[in-house]
Amino acid sequence: MLPDLVLASSSQIRAQLLRSAGLSVTIAPARVDEEAIRQALEQEGAKPRDVADQLAEAKAMKQSARHPGALVLGADQVLELQGEIFAKPESPDQAIAHLQSLSGRTHRLLSALVVVQDGRPLWRHVAEVRLTMHPLSDAFIAEYVARNWDSIRHAVGCYKLEEEGVRLFSAIEGDYFAVLGLPLIEVLNWLRARGELTT
Repeated sequence: MLPDLVLASSSQIRAQLLRSAGLSVTIAPARVDEEAIRQALEQEGAKPRDVADQLAEAKAMKQSARHPGALVLGADQVLELQGEIFAKPESPDQAIAHLQSLSGRTHRLLSALVVVQDGRPLWRHVAEVRLTMHPLSDAFIAEYVARNWDSIRHAVGCYKLEEEGVRLFSAIEGDYFAVLGLPLIEVLNWLRARGELTT
């Protein structure tokens, strides 16, 4: 019998990844004040990976109270460039500014996943991927954002590898699933170790 999984996220790609792996998933987005949590952690000197982890846990904990007995998956991504944490863009102009900062440089994408059951964290993982962007002209960036704004406004790096965003990169080191927002292999291995999955 497959585990009863609740995904505390509105991300369609995360749900699709889990369902494509044969899991049954209930989508239950958790509304938390991400910006307030992020700012508080940064003021305390938290590392970017800890920010991603805490945001993922906050989402899972919120939905765990509403789904007794269920395994609740909270997920979050943080982009870090030379110590600066980037959030999702609030406007096309901000997306352009973000991409100008990332152009021709290597940044880290930290993808956190925390599983909570009945208010107790059971497992956590933070995957790190290093991505190097091609040098991008200002004209290309403006055109790219105009074409893709409706999609990339939900992406912390203003790109999606499963879409046109893949063209922005010259090198990617790490797990493709983590870039999509869910370290899939790791969570499947954990479920298998618990006896929840068989092969």
